[in-house]
Amino acid sequence: MNGAPATSAHRLRRLTGMPGPTSHSYFSQRLRLHYLDWGNPSAPPLLLIHGNRDHAHNWDWTAERLQDRYHIIAPDLRGHGDSQWSAGSMYAPAEFVYDVAQLVHQQQLAPLRVVAHSLGGNIALRYAGTYPEDVQRLVVIEGWGGIVPGHPRPDAPERMDAWIQTQRSLAARQPRRYATLDDAYQRMLEANPHLSAEKARHLTIHGANQNEDGTYTWKFDNYIHASQVLDLPPEDVRALWRNITCPVLLLAGSESWMRSGGDPAELVAEFADARHAVVGDAGHWVQHDQLDAFLQLIEDFLA
Repeated sequence: MNGAPATSAHRLRRLTGMPGPTSHSYFSQRLRLHYLDWGNPSAPPLLLIHGNRDHAHNWDWTAERLQDRYHIIAPDLRGHGDSQWSAGSMYAPAEFVYDVAQLVHQQQLAPLRVVAHSLGGNIALRYAGTYPEDVQRLVVIEGWGGIVPGHPRPDAPERMDAWIQTQRSLAARQPRRYATLDDAYQRMLEANPHLSAEKARHLTIHGANQNEDGTYTWKFDNYIHASQVLDLPPEDVRALWRNITCPVLLLAGSESWMRSGGDPAELVAEFADARHAVVGDAGHWVQHDQLDAFLQLIEDFLA
């Protein structure tokens, strides 16, 4: 991968003359968390929240297309990217929501618009339901999984046991190591067949760390796999959804594994003002798989 051609993101920067992001950090529950700031601070703030096992650079293509109109902030969630890992390894959804609340509070970003993917969408929905006056528009890409009506929930003893068993299994799990960065890149392509080679390369470069022995591992904590085992009851989560006052756009990919996640009509009915749209020829990463179609859907909505 050394000497590879510049990514489309780098080429776009050269053509437009717009700067790339700068790296910053802030503290939440004694953790040093990282975020990217795309500049343009006089413009309306737009928060981009990535999904599980992702990182802030997942939004590079989206941010470069919108940075002339918005002040874009893209955090690395705790346990992801260049943010610190949680010492207790809990990664409860409430902690992620707190981290977002701290970033918005410390940087004085409210009121703001939010675009969020997967786990990030789950977090954004809860934040908007807790502080509805702070969110003006909300776009969620497949971030409601497991919460739609009709999903059975185990009793508390079973949930506690499941959490303990999961923690034990994760304690014995070692991060997968790749001999070269190119091996990690090939894994990225294999796991995400909709990604172009160029995007997969970009995401791998920003999403992997080199270890002392020269191997590479992904920039996420394995303990995030247990983040939702001891979560709020679905009825409480849906109560937060119903407390959201801003318009909500719920996006799904036509070829995503989440397409079986429930009836869209029932999902939309959980919100005061929401609509659901499906993007064709896209998987779970709609913003990568169909960038132009994705932007066309959200630009007017955000404005």
